[in-house]
Amino acid sequence: MIDWKSVKRIHLIGVAGTGMGSFAGMLKAAGYQVTGSDENVYPPMSTQLERWGIEAMTPYDAANLDRARPDLVVVGNVVRSVNPEAAAVRERGLPHVSFPAALGELFIGPRHGVVVVGTHGKTTTSAMMGFVLHHAGRDPSFLVGGVTRDFDSNFRLGSGPHFVVEGDEYDTAYFDKGPKFLHYRPRTAIFTSCELDHADIYRDEAHYESAFERFADLLPPDGFLAACAAYQSVRRISARARCRVETYGVDVPGADWEARGLSLGPDGARFTLVRQGAALADVHLPVGGAHNVENALGVAAAATALGLSPAEIAAGLGAFHGVRRRQEVRGTAGGVTVIDDFAHHPRAVRKTLAAVRGSFPGARVLAAFEPRSNTSRRNLHQADYSDPATWSGAAEVFVLRPAPTDRVPEAERLDVDAVVRALAAHGLPARVFDAVDPMVEAMGAGARPGDVAVAMSNGAFGGIWGKLLARLGR
Repeated sequence: MIDWKSVKRIHLIGVAGTGMGSFAGMLKAAGYQVTGSDENVYPPMSTQLERWGIEAMTPYDAANLDRARPDLVVVGNVVRSVNPEAAAVRERGLPHVSFPAALGELFIGPRHGVVVVGTHGKTTTSAMMGFVLHHAGRDPSFLVGGVTRDFDSNFRLGSGPHFVVEGDEYDTAYFDKGPKFLHYRPRTAIFTSCELDHADIYRDEAHYESAFERFADLLPPDGFLAACAAYQSVRRISARARCRVETYGVDVPGADWEARGLSLGPDGARFTLVRQGAALADVHLPVGGAHNVENALGVAAAATALGLSPAEIAAGLGAFHGVRRRQEVRGTAGGVTVIDDFAHHPRAVRKTLAAVRGSFPGARVLAAFEPRSNTSRRNLHQADYSDPATWSGAAEVFVLRPAPTDRVPEAERLDVDAVVRALAAHGLPARVFDAVDPMVEAMGAGARPGDVAVAMSNGAFGGIWGKLLARLGR
């Protein structure tokens, strides 16, 4: 156990990650003296850390600890045991803890934990949950895995009783291989989805689902769980919970929460919020896509359990502006709109493209994709990426060949050439590129005014958005 009363100086190893960087900002806001280190520190996190007055040292080096003189070290989950700073921490006997354990103990424990878990939609749903509570005057704290447009930040420290957190199923640290969300002390939870991801740490579907089973077991009898009924796995796992469970879903017969009269257009989604057959409120959700309507239903269920009225929920949803890198319009040049999205799992790609079609009816869509995540680089979803239904609505598909990595054995790698051949055989023009610049050139040459170009990756994608806007501007 950490004696937090004696801790004044905290050093974070792996500070440039989205979660760790935001946690550093939260610690600084709570009054601690904070430093950090990482291998590479670049925007947007470098800019945020600078703004918060947090020194980020690079590269990793035991000497960073001499400079930081920490009372406590927080170790990020990207850090391996052989990291020179991690090794020095052990050699010097410095108190150290994982980021999820520190977050759970210091910030979530004293409050009512509202935890959003699931394969897809965690960031948007947790940002939406935090915003709805804030809009209703509940002054919540939150920590999410993306920069919210409404707060221009990943985190907020409020004086209200609730702490909203995005609960990640990835492992916690090199010395703790359990899922991060097991540290988050949930009392209210939203379970958005469940299908195999993180193939580098979960060997199969059953192993992956076991993480969420352990999470469901954490909820106390007086807690609440909103469960997405669109996934059979979510329904099955949620049945384990000892607390009250309510289901939600778009076009899912029998769900407790539903969106009636749903219409999707350039200004977002409009629907009537319905609970167990009773109409509660008419909602206008400015962020597009049926998947975001589903996220909103989960938020409405959890917010109701926390005591918000239908009017407060509808007003909060109506004022929500979403999260950066989720269908984010980066600009328009030459009459072409360029959109940035985090999608990398086949289902996320399909839902993102469906949302773009709804927001830009009649537009020709050019879809660029970088298989960058550990799961998307594997042939686990070879058939899905090769299926034109995944790319439904795209006029042309541009795929970046992933750089070889020792983290994915050669026999398990996604065959991008086979993907584009399969799509082309189905009549969907598709090409693979070895680098971003020739991809940008090809997209720019083929784009026409009125088109929408969507770049999908869970990484930086070689700065494709800025490069494409510059090319289109010529």
